[in-house]
Amino acid sequence: MNKEALLYEQSDNGRLRCVLCSHYCRIAPGETGRCGIRHNVAGKLYTASYGKLIAANCDPIEKKPLYHFLPGTLSYSIATPGCNFRCEFCQNWQISQTPLESQENLPGVGADTVVGDALANECRSIAYTYTEPTIFFEYAYDISQISHKKGIANVFVTNGYMTDKMIDLIRPYLDAANIDLKSFSERFYKERCGGTLRPVLDSIRRMKESGIWVEVTTLIVPGANDSQEELADIAGFIAGVDRDIPWHISRFYPQYKLRSNFPTPLNILHQAREIGLNAGLKYVYLGNVGEGADTVCPACGERLIRREGFFVSENKIKEGRCPSCGEKIAGVWQ
Repeated sequence: MNKEALLYEQSDNGRLRCVLCSHYCRIAPGETGRCGIRHNVAGKLYTASYGKLIAANCDPIEKKPLYHFLPGTLSYSIATPGCNFRCEFCQNWQISQTPLESQENLPGVGADTVVGDALANECRSIAYTYTEPTIFFEYAYDISQISHKKGIANVFVTNGYMTDKMIDLIRPYLDAANIDLKSFSERFYKERCGGTLRPVLDSIRRMKESGIWVEVTTLIVPGANDSQEELADIAGFIAGVDRDIPWHISRFYPQYKLRSNFPTPLNILHQAREIGLNAGLKYVYLGNVGEGADTVCPACGERLIRREGFFVSENKIKEGRCPSCGEKIAGVWQ
């Protein structure tokens, strides 16, 4: 169902300037933005993805991944097709790179229905994930307002390429975000993702300053963003924002346009974790490898949360603190 978009301005010669994401597309009449979703119809900007669910699942919150936000709970995870990036290593390319024409047969699902399904499945949060929530912002925004009133938290799993205006609009309803920091290189973002680095860094800072719980993920692609210098730059940036931000270092598996590549060697992941800890980060995790997922007290080393895959098998945290030494463990706990 087409719905008039939020966050756009009149430009010149009948064009509209989208201020939702940091591409700031100027869209001529009859054309779409770089996302392929927002289109100019007779001087108004419309989103074609509203309600077009392509995925809806009850996932452990750890799958997002969020390890310090309501651990052990379920998150109702939804997506519509589309993305404002073109990452050649995309892990969900089958739905994120879906052309607009293929969405026409997807049934429309109302915001109230999504919230009702989340409640029926006893989910503590709704995650806007799998593709890019910025692209289906209007849908996520309507759902988040309803779920907020019902006591259900809202979570973005995002590339971070949104504008300050978008963050400010969603801020009252957004409780947590996992933001991909794919690289610390402008060249990497331009050539491999179709974007730029600076807006992502700005989003991480702004969300954190806005009181949204933030965790960061870096998918390490062999030969692309795995140098010790770049990993140190990423870790140093995160620590400079807040040492309490958890950093998820994720293993790459051949996907999409990089199917001939090889998975990330384990020793690179281990080195990255050491780099993160040496930079002063308190919580550094490994992803897609079956190890390095437990939460450990940064003060005394007590193992506080044990995870088996995406499931919590033990959680010792009491009132947000380590039971052994009393250290405050950053996060949002039940």
